[in-house]
Amino acid sequence: MAAPAEQEDVMARYRSPLVSRYASAEMAYNFSERKKFGTWRRLWLYLAQAEKSLGLPITDEQIREMEANLDNIDFEMAAEEEKKLRHDVMAHVHTFAHCCPKAAAIIHLGATSCYVGDNTDLIVLRDGFNLLLPKLARVISRLADFAEKYADMPALGFTHYQPAQLTTVGKRCCLWIQDLCMDLQNLERARDDLRFRGVKGTTGTQASFLQLFEGDHSKVEELDRLVTAKAGFKRAYMVTGQTYSRKVDIGVLAVLASLGASIHKICTDIRLLANLKEIEEPFEKDQIGSSAMPYKRNPMRSERCCSLARHLMTLVMDPLQTAAVQWFERTLDDSANRRVCLAEAFLTADIILSTLQNISEGLVVYPKVIERRIRQELPFMATENIIMAMVKAGGNRQDCHEKIRVLSQQAAAVVKQEGGDNDFIARVRADPYFSPIHKQLESLLDPSSFTGRAPQQVAKFLKEEVRPALIPYQSKMGGKIELAL
Repeated sequence: MAAPAEQEDVMARYRSPLVSRYASAEMAYNFSERKKFGTWRRLWLYLAQAEKSLGLPITDEQIREMEANLDNIDFEMAAEEEKKLRHDVMAHVHTFAHCCPKAAAIIHLGATSCYVGDNTDLIVLRDGFNLLLPKLARVISRLADFAEKYADMPALGFTHYQPAQLTTVGKRCCLWIQDLCMDLQNLERARDDLRFRGVKGTTGTQASFLQLFEGDHSKVEELDRLVTAKAGFKRAYMVTGQTYSRKVDIGVLAVLASLGASIHKICTDIRLLANLKEIEEPFEKDQIGSSAMPYKRNPMRSERCCSLARHLMTLVMDPLQTAAVQWFERTLDDSANRRVCLAEAFLTADIILSTLQNISEGLVVYPKVIERRIRQELPFMATENIIMAMVKAGGNRQDCHEKIRVLSQQAAAVVKQEGGDNDFIARVRADPYFSPIHKQLESLLDPSSFTGRAPQQVAKFLKEEVRPALIPYQSKMGGKIELAL
């Protein structure tokens, strides 16, 4: 527990709500200073190990000293060194060297700052995807269970947010799932396409390493390969400037922005359905919907997802503009921007996935409300069926069409002008003209006969596309998630 004065200091400084309020501990750690600088030290160790294996005069004792101090980081000393040197990498070289005096001479040997900076970024991006992918798979899995459960439940469809033909609750959910499955593929591809920067030197020519190995090109190539493998990458970019191409960051944030668009659409649908009182997100026993209106059950989780998804979608503009202005081998105007946009994109994606998982695990369906809305609209949709039935019973199509036109307009006037219920079917029952099909009206108005192949589409989609895509994540499906806020 912090002392009161320390608590006051914390509360007197801005803290990003992405970390202080929303993000998971694992994603917050992935972009933490400890992860960053600990990875720097591991990269210096990998470089020293590879250089030693290729014949440079580095001793086992120096390697052991580095291994023993990978996480022994004096952050206060590093901060003081950076104030003095105005260079974050050299500050940490000096700090590492302080606790590794025997290895001090070979730490960062032949490397440039981007050796640790860019390679660490690529490791963090890869690990960020590895955190997001199981979370996305869990959301898809929960929604798939929901879609399967409600595959047959008719619901009024909407186009232009106007009543349209019927669908089913499960089929509508499959529209959400399909978008998220595309995002799953996109995130997997973006992660798998990431390469390591490797050991490339100050302008990407590897000149310093070629000098260290006295012109032996094969050893320089092997050094690059060894360090790349130690960092857990299968490939390194063959050409770089001082940095890896900033187009890589565009690809990373583009797929996250696309995920944001999917989640915004899903949660907007849920918010609209909540207004219709057909489906609601979970609402805790003691939760307050409004400080002024006690009866309200605001869809605050879905609203949070939409709010943060908008932020996520805008972040792709940062790497687009950064990549466009990287002069020649590199300029430093990328650095401060990337410190913000890369971390915020992953933190934001992490938050909205966790929130959507919570929503999808507690969606509440109100069948009676859905049925009532169908009853309000279905009579008009059934007019063609009524005409066909009358023709089969010997009626004239044109006469029947005119009768229905008149009755439907009368019923519409009751709904729109008087605020009453749709009484079209009652008018059909009361008209002797339709007596030949009165006994058929119930079957003609069966909602399930208006949903087409929706139930079959749900079953086939879940079986053939969704469930197979989730197989790699089966061991990480886990239990329900509870939101801190």
